[in-house]
Amino acid sequence: MGFADKLRGQLIDIIEFLDDSRDTIVWRFPRQGNEIKNEAQLIVREGQVAVFENEGQIADVFGPGRYVLETKNLPILTTLKGWKYGFNSPFKAEVYFVATRQFTDFKWGTQHPITLRDPEFGMVRLRAFGTYALQVADPSALLRQLVGTDSNFRTDEIGEFFRQNIIGHLAPAIASSGIAMLDLAANQQSLSAKLAPALTAELAEYGVKIPRFVIENVSLPPEVEAALDKRTQMGVLGDLDQYTRFQTANAIGDAANNPGGAGEGLGLGVGMAMGTQMAQSIQAANAPRTAAAPAAGGPPPLPVTDEMWFYAVAGTQAGPVTPEDLGAQVRAGQVTRETLVWKQGLAAWTPAGDVPQLGALFAATPPPLPPVPPTGA
Repeated sequence: MGFADKLRGQLIDIIEFLDDSRDTIVWRFPRQGNEIKNEAQLIVREGQVAVFENEGQIADVFGPGRYVLETKNLPILTTLKGWKYGFNSPFKAEVYFVATRQFTDFKWGTQHPITLRDPEFGMVRLRAFGTYALQVADPSALLRQLVGTDSNFRTDEIGEFFRQNIIGHLAPAIASSGIAMLDLAANQQSLSAKLAPALTAELAEYGVKIPRFVIENVSLPPEVEAALDKRTQMGVLGDLDQYTRFQTANAIGDAANNPGGAGEGLGLGVGMAMGTQMAQSIQAANAPRTAAAPAAGGPPPLPVTDEMWFYAVAGTQAGPVTPEDLGAQVRAGQVTRETLVWKQGLAAWTPAGDVPQLGALFAATPPPLPPVPPTGA
């Protein structure tokens, strides 16, 4: 080593990291070719660990405290460098400070809806979002798996990676819970408690854990939410007919309290509408029963009584007629015993002579006249 190199080189005697950020997970001490002085001081604060790395191999790990770097404090590094009997000269090593506190500003959310089978609504699509806390559990594993040689490893570098892992576990967790869609809001806390250890086990290979996981909201697509809103409104209103009458009565009262002008017109219009509605209700209550259509080929429903008859003339339906009118048709020869007739209560069209109620009509009817002989016979 030349004299100029000695001038450029410096001996590092204090190694520490004063973290003034809120998003730095790993920070490499900027040695930049300088050597660490023998018996230099290492200061590791609460929420940190210091990891020494030599030629790509992770050596010693120091927790919070103040250390004087010497052979007895660096057993693995001593073995790697071959210091069998201790060392008194400066040495080179990479020092990484790893934050072990909780990082609570991680957010997650479903980029696309999750399709699930709901016991009440069938197949539904859900969206969800929330927050979670991340904490380093194994600094060595984190350096090997994710950090590498990054000198300033921050939370934004791993946020998307962990979000994808979380979404991958969210759908199976909700599906296996057996909780109905409408009950998810009441069970968000229990679901969160189940997901935290499951995600910790999944991410253990990266040296991190999830001490806290929060589901802030579970939502449905807008069109499904609109349908649920309508269903809720119907449930709140209850009997729509009673609700309409209540609203009408309120409108009449408001119109009465506002005499003159538009109030009188409104009251008159509402009163007429209410009167019409009442008249229709009374008319419906007093209306005659409607005849049910026969099983095959019967007449369409008409407002008739039980004693109204239909009869067939040359394949065409005639009627309804009263029993007296039907008797007149029998006496005129328009209705015979073979004529098909029907009234409410008969299962199908029936020859008139086979209907017991019409037997008296044919008993009082004289037989047909004999044919008139031709003239000159």
